[in-house]
Amino acid sequence: MRQASDSELELMKVIWDNGGSALYTQITALLAEKGIFWTKNTIITLLSRLIEKKLLKTSKIGHRNQYIVLVSAEEYQGIQTESFLDKIYEGNAKGLVTTLIQKELLSAKDYEELKKFWQGGGMDE
Repeated sequence: MRQASDSELELMKVIWDNGGSALYTQITALLAEKGIFWTKNTIITLLSRLIEKKLLKTSKIGHRNQYIVLVSAEEYQGIQTESFLDKIYEGNAKGLVTTLIQKELLSAKDYEELKKFWQGGGMDE
């Protein structure tokens, strides 16, 4: 799976947040709620790239396109995390966790929840 650019990822997020599908007008409204005001050409170009990357597909509703995600947010995050781990830490998850702790990006509460998860207690949301 190809990685989405930052701008493409913003579009994916609004479509994921909209239940996994959206019409162009819904996308522009959701972007505006986030303070993002891109031109129509920019949005259409980004949507086309996401279709080429097989992250989205279209379905016709009358004369309008409905944009539908082909991968869930969780699946995308998992794949990108594995890619990042391999690229930056050569697959060494301990190195990643060590960095998170050293840079204080993993709180004591996060650590305790992870410990509980590893001990079979599940994660709190």
